[in-house]
Amino acid sequence: MTSASTTVPADLTNERLPSGRLLALGLQHVLVMYAGTVAVPLIIGGALKLPKDQLAFLINADLFAAGLATLIQAVGIWKFGIRMPVMMGVTFASVAPMIAIGSDPNVGLLGIYGAVIAAGVFGILVAPLMGRMLGLFPPVVTGTVITLIGVSLMRVGINWAGGGQPTTRAVIDGVVKEVPNLAYGDLGALGIAGLVLAVILLLSKYGRGLVSNCAVLLGIVAGTLVAMALGKVSFDGVREASMLAFITPLHFGMPSFDLAATLSMCVVMLITLVESTGMFLALADITGKRLSNDDLTRGLRADGLGTVIGGVFNTFPYTSFSQNVGLVTVTGVRSRYVAAAGGVILIALGLFPKMAHIVASVPQFVLGGAGIVMFGMVAATGIRILGSCDFNRNRHNLFIVAISIGFGMIPTLSPTLFQYLPKWTDPFTHSGIVLGTIVAVLLNLFFNGMQSREDAMRHAAANSHGTE
Repeated sequence: MTSASTTVPADLTNERLPSGRLLALGLQHVLVMYAGTVAVPLIIGGALKLPKDQLAFLINADLFAAGLATLIQAVGIWKFGIRMPVMMGVTFASVAPMIAIGSDPNVGLLGIYGAVIAAGVFGILVAPLMGRMLGLFPPVVTGTVITLIGVSLMRVGINWAGGGQPTTRAVIDGVVKEVPNLAYGDLGALGIAGLVLAVILLLSKYGRGLVSNCAVLLGIVAGTLVAMALGKVSFDGVREASMLAFITPLHFGMPSFDLAATLSMCVVMLITLVESTGMFLALADITGKRLSNDDLTRGLRADGLGTVIGGVFNTFPYTSFSQNVGLVTVTGVRSRYVAAAGGVILIALGLFPKMAHIVASVPQFVLGGAGIVMFGMVAATGIRILGSCDFNRNRHNLFIVAISIGFGMIPTLSPTLFQYLPKWTDPFTHSGIVLGTIVAVLLNLFFNGMQSREDAMRHAAANSHGTE
């Protein structure tokens, strides 16, 4: 399998640029992806109610691990790395399963890391097989699953905008009970969340270049400044945070391994590898590089290795960021060393705890306005992929989408529906992502059969915008 362009010399991916220009272009890549990069630790830490110092550590660890994964992908180490201008960051496809895993008192944060490490090893092992497995994930399946992920995440964004959870725990007559959260839906919080959303929309429409690309980040900054003016931001702990600190592996303790959590993250890993395949094929066309099966396998192995690194360094699964692929087209710079420079910058940013404490001080309602955009975009990405499906001549695709999303929403909308099934079914019935994916794959095989490898490759390249 090859992908080539007749107008762009293939050796531009190996172009060595002057150090000043290399640094500036690498910084631009980091700015484009920064909001999406720090969003996931904010989401996970907020959902698990981690204290600010731990949340700040998650942000530093995320930036550090993203930099390492980017270097491996862009520069290449042994049999790992696509050796193209690829920036790596946490995939949003993993957020909903990780919140479900971490919220389980029997699994928790260490269970997330165990599942992430296991999923990364799984990704490394299946990378050479992805060319054959792509036929199981045509657009009707991947589009359905990504839509399901986005819809599941919207609850997080809405609760952020409301300033927390609709209920809170209180001790009444010596008993811990769930009671309504009277601060939920505070008009001030909703107003600032709405302001953030408005700024993002205005910058997306009227901004140009980097301003437009950083609309989410700038919207969060604007909302935070307004919240500061109203006295709604606390910078407790920023002064005490050290200026420089190294990221220690297994900072929170030894990971634990839970079967249900591992299965959930392995499904996410498969979806991520399918997306990355499309990203690499699209980027090969942009750069003019001939992409062999070995190149593709090395790139997918790097996704798996980056995910293992994420678990070891107290963070999450990694994939290539599509907005940075778009930036390659905008700038016309195809050198992989620009991405490598971006990776070095990410590692450096991960070593400054004070900056992470400032980011961790952003109120939830500020993130709410951005969260509605970001999570909605995940669902919109799935819908866009579904738009490439033929629903007119193949009405069976409608059944696949409808039934898969219906099953996938059961654990969210009715978590006790399967309580009388055998215990061994929990890994499949307690995760909407796992359940929805299994149903989508099986229904697609039933109605449409296995897609050919050539068609799968073509569709992957056409639907190359990921869920990060």
